[in-house]
Amino acid sequence: MIIIFLGFLLSVTSLCILDGFKTSIREKIFSFGAHIHLTKYDLDKSYEESPFIIQHSTLDSIKAIPTVQHVQGVSHKPCLLKSDTEIQGVILKGVGPDFDIGRFKNNIVAGSFIKFNDTTYSKQIIVSEKIAAKLKIKIGDSLLLYFVQNPPRFRKVEICGIYQTGLEELDELFIIGDIQLNRVLSGWSPKQIGGMEIYVSDFNMLDSTASLVYKKMDYDMQIQLITDKYLQIFDWLDLLNRNVTIFLVLIMGVSIFVIVATLIVMIMERTPMVGLLKAFGTTNTEVSKIFLWNGFKIILTGMTSGNIVALALCALQYYTGIVPLDAENYFMNSVPIEFPWVAIILVNTAGLAILSLVLWAPIYFISRVSPVKSIKFN
Repeated sequence: MIIIFLGFLLSVTSLCILDGFKTSIREKIFSFGAHIHLTKYDLDKSYEESPFIIQHSTLDSIKAIPTVQHVQGVSHKPCLLKSDTEIQGVILKGVGPDFDIGRFKNNIVAGSFIKFNDTTYSKQIIVSEKIAAKLKIKIGDSLLLYFVQNPPRFRKVEICGIYQTGLEELDELFIIGDIQLNRVLSGWSPKQIGGMEIYVSDFNMLDSTASLVYKKMDYDMQIQLITDKYLQIFDWLDLLNRNVTIFLVLIMGVSIFVIVATLIVMIMERTPMVGLLKAFGTTNTEVSKIFLWNGFKIILTGMTSGNIVALALCALQYYTGIVPLDAENYFMNSVPIEFPWVAIILVNTAGLAILSLVLWAPIYFISRVSPVKSIKFN
């Protein structure tokens, strides 16, 4: 029973941790880059996009797609961020009032989000904790942004917030500012954007939604999925799925071996009892039911107790974050937990069904027990 208890305990716990880890990593990426990114078709692969104006008819048709949750305009512009003592190359991501602050606010560790201005561009920016540490800057500090263009330009800005995602690809490169600043520096019109970010309501519907968006976007635009943009990260998450699958199969194999061995030992220890019951006229089926019921009780007890302890431990971690992690290596400060109820139910149902079927294997030995020999042996 202990092995079965540990098997279900580890299975449910690993599912909750894996789902929590995947959800946390995905949300960190989605807070910076939406599920779908539309830009004007351009052979130049630099961070700075070509400007375009999204037509109202195109925008309305994309918003009308049932799985599209939110649409926002953005732009990107390379620049140099200079403090009193240090300088670093960064990408200024320009966002506007339509930016989904709710997705990003969990990343803010100090300060607040940008306050937009109706008449001109906001001079506030948000930098990552890594950039702030390198440049030795803090909330309220003023510094210069240098833009390498013709003619070169610079702007004085103020830090209003500091964020942290834990993802090196984002924290070491991006700062967030007003999209209107990018427009002014690039000579764009007030309605031009560098890209349009689209969020879907269900990540599992990403490919089908992208196909619908592709049919409705203008002919001179190109589409990029977040899974292609950060291909290495999503391939790594898929690899974790395969590792957990292998882990669950190994646990199930050990549990099957244990329950079969337990029943065989039970039958061997009670061979005289089996022979005596047969001598009194008990059939093989009736004797088998005794061992089947005992084996089923062992499975059910181990499964129930394993699930209860696993869910209790996961709930404790979910609400308290009592088990910490090194953010430098694991991208988060504590072990993340989510409850994938469908997967948990499927694992329990499959485990109970497989182990219950396996119970029939040792029952074959009961039909081989001879009443005369077993009683004589006793």
